[in-house]
Amino acid sequence: MSGVPVGRTVRVRVPASTANLGPGFDTLGLAVDFTDVVEVEATDSGLEVLVEGEGRGEVPLDERHLVVRAVRAGLREADAEVRGLKVTCHNVIPHSRGLGSSAAAAVAGVVAASALAGDPTPDRPTGALDDATVIQLAASFEGHPDNAAASVLGGGVVSWTNIPVDGRSAPEYRAVGVPVHASVRATALIPDFHASTEAVRRVLPSDVSHVDARFNVSRAALLPVALSRHPELLWEATRDRLHQPYRAEVLPVSSEWVNRLRNLGYPAFLSGAGPTVMVLSTRPVEPALLDEARARGLRVLETVAGGRVTAEVVRPA
Repeated sequence: MSGVPVGRTVRVRVPASTANLGPGFDTLGLAVDFTDVVEVEATDSGLEVLVEGEGRGEVPLDERHLVVRAVRAGLREADAEVRGLKVTCHNVIPHSRGLGSSAAAAVAGVVAASALAGDPTPDRPTGALDDATVIQLAASFEGHPDNAAASVLGGGVVSWTNIPVDGRSAPEYRAVGVPVHASVRATALIPDFHASTEAVRRVLPSDVSHVDARFNVSRAALLPVALSRHPELLWEATRDRLHQPYRAEVLPVSSEWVNRLRNLGYPAFLSGAGPTVMVLSTRPVEPALLDEARARGLRVLETVAGGRVTAEVVRPA
């Protein structure tokens, strides 16, 4: 095991993400162009955690912090060790809103560890660990790879999970990238309340009909084509029957805006487990609608698909 020199400092920029994209439950994801920045320094001893922006005063500042746990996991995988750590998080991704803040934190921690253990290069931009390993480690914190894979690879992703048949080995998380058509823009409507992923998952039924499953399979298959080459099909491709109808009862504000936007022809859907509503479209949402959303307490972010996670060594020590 190799030791990381005291003073070596890395900076990681990691994008937000939106998952499911309507029909692709725990499978489809898209990076979104607003980013958290995490700096990690190898120190002589101890642990110091600083948080600025989103989550300040709300998240633990010790070994329980998700970035710290992910750094530890990444260092173990890279066969590297540090005597101490200083972790500084500059957060802009809203927490518990369905924009992949937890996945971004896990990715940032793993990539920071990877860059501490080995210099990033054009061939391996995350440092000592390759993208597949970063996705595996980061996704293991959430149990599904859609958000984490989007933050690692950038753009759109199709992800999947392999459950080992021996019943003992850890699941394998995998993903491939999907290019995003240059005309596609993203608009997020973010309610001013948190949504627990576990609480929102509890309303989902244990079984679905063959008809609904077939419906979602066709739309999920269509979505990568619409996202990359035929954005005029995004409205049809973002239709869903597996999870959003059931979540409407616990996310009434989000459901109202999804339905309203879709009735006006916008490809809107619940972002991840919500409560954020995401629109992927080649035309901007009407300003009057966005003004109304703001007046009703929703935060509006207009952006585009995001790039991949990046890492740089800011002090090699």
